[in-house]
Amino acid sequence: MQTRELGKSGLKVSALGLGCMGLSAAYGTPVETEAGIKLIRAAAENGVTFFDTAEVYGPFTNETLVGEALKPIRKSVAIATKFGFDTSAPVGQTRLDSRPAHIREVVEASLKRLQTDVIDLLYQHRVDPAVPIEDVAGAVKDLIAQGKVKHFGLSEASASTIRRAHAVQRVAALQSEYSLWWREPEEEMLSVLEELGIGFVPFSPLGRGFLTGKIDASTKFDANDFRNNVPRFSPEARAANQALVDVIGAIAKKKQATPAQIALAWLLAQKPWIVPIPGTTKLSRLEENLGGADVALSKDDLAAIDKAVSGIAVQGARYSQKLQDLVDR
Repeated sequence: MQTRELGKSGLKVSALGLGCMGLSAAYGTPVETEAGIKLIRAAAENGVTFFDTAEVYGPFTNETLVGEALKPIRKSVAIATKFGFDTSAPVGQTRLDSRPAHIREVVEASLKRLQTDVIDLLYQHRVDPAVPIEDVAGAVKDLIAQGKVKHFGLSEASASTIRRAHAVQRVAALQSEYSLWWREPEEEMLSVLEELGIGFVPFSPLGRGFLTGKIDASTKFDANDFRNNVPRFSPEARAANQALVDVIGAIAKKKQATPAQIALAWLLAQKPWIVPIPGTTKLSRLEENLGGADVALSKDDLAAIDKAVSGIAVQGARYSQKLQDLVDR
């Protein structure tokens, strides 16, 4: 697989990474440990060198899984993890905590779970309005100086927050949602990232599975699947949004690819410093997703895709109100 540099950070990774969250959280019953290890190692064997996790996934269990799976090949891969939540909050409550002292505590615990002595990319998972971003960036800067972290990242941060953080410690990457059914980053964010030399890591590049064409209005999710509480995944919204999937499917058929591969190829074609991190629990889907890096889309193809999807208004909010309140604006 080809490699890409995240902005001008010097951090070079595979063109597609692996989002590991779904192996342990959010999408129903977690996979068995051995199955998770097998999938992560299969990704590495197929050229993936960029693996994304966070302390809150599980919580904690996903970092442990990723650390165990990558231990034999640690020196040849990059691991990204995140801080920023109070994991001691009662079930059902979400509290942010990016106090510098807490950041240091999280990093020490993450290093142990990941079985490593350095974190390649450390993101603030969500911007904490109670802690100045300059203090957050300064804390990570100290960790970088200590050799415990290599690069600093932000997730779901606004342009102004990114600029303020970047002035204290270079931001290597922004992680936010971006796909054919969530194109808000095109309004301002892509130009800001290009100006500052910051890479972009789109999460949910397949629309949490919807853009694969394998989900429709009749699909039933596991009781523990967070999509049950996402407005965009209500049966009515899924029925309305099927039009977008149908368009992608038609394009995929012409290109002799799958809808998932077209969605990923489209993202890769937007900027050379974009590295999507699709996740999956199935080896067959992993292989399919990685095939997206081999799909070449010409300027005419991209223009045709834009024309085809431009008239389709995606229905439903991408988050519940509780989660939307955690997005920095």
